Amino acid sequence: MIAAAAAGTTKLRRKVAEATVLAKLHGPEAVDEALAVAADAGRFGDGDLAAILAHHRSGNVIAFPTRASEQQSLQRSTRSWEGFGA
Repeated sequence: MIAAAAAGTTKLRRKVAEATVLAKLHGPEAVDEALAVAADAGRFGDGDLAAILAHHRSGNVIAFPTRASEQQSLQRSTRSWEGFGA
């Protein structure tokens, strides 16, 4: 949840309540793992935690795709887009 707050996630109190309810249903270990996946992928939208839990419960433990950092991006620069739409 710290990563969610750092990412500027809105309605954090509601998401904490959702995580608490999901922990009662799926167990705290499963929710902790899903929160780690959400933090790695930057996925804190409504329903994302439940979707990650459902995905893991189905036997698929492949994490959501992560976002490339500036250092990992294949984009050289945005200079070629400067005049676009002007």
